[in-house]
Amino acid sequence: QVQLVESGGGLVQAGGSLRLSCAASGRTFTMYIMGWFRQAPGKEREFVATINWGGGSTLYADSVKGRSTISRDNAKNTVYLQMNSLKPEDAAVYYCAASRRSSGSEYRGDLYDYWGQGTQVTVSS
Repeated sequence: QVQLVESGGGLVQAGGSLRLSCAASGRTFTMYIMGWFRQAPGKEREFVATINWGGGSTLYADSVKGRSTISRDNAKNTVYLQMNSLKPEDAAVYYCAASRRSSGSEYRGDLYDYWGQGTQVTVSS
């Protein structure tokens, strides 16, 4: 089992940047594919980005591609989401998640086994 704790959210002006972090407990962090998802009020949860075990493969939602970078530091059991050129529509609660399986569909939230509690990102226009 793994516990995930997100941090780094906050209020930022449009065009600004934030780096979200997700710290994982346990000694098996490298066994998990990690993902970031977000949910805005009144909307369904949506995929943001995912990274494989070693960090060599990433996937991004079209909505954040080119503006965001997912990375991981396996020595620190931490995954990051660097977000630049933030837009008001990026405002949401951001969740990190861990999956034990490689399915080829890592954009699907239902394939993730563990979730953090979320961190709020607010973007002012």
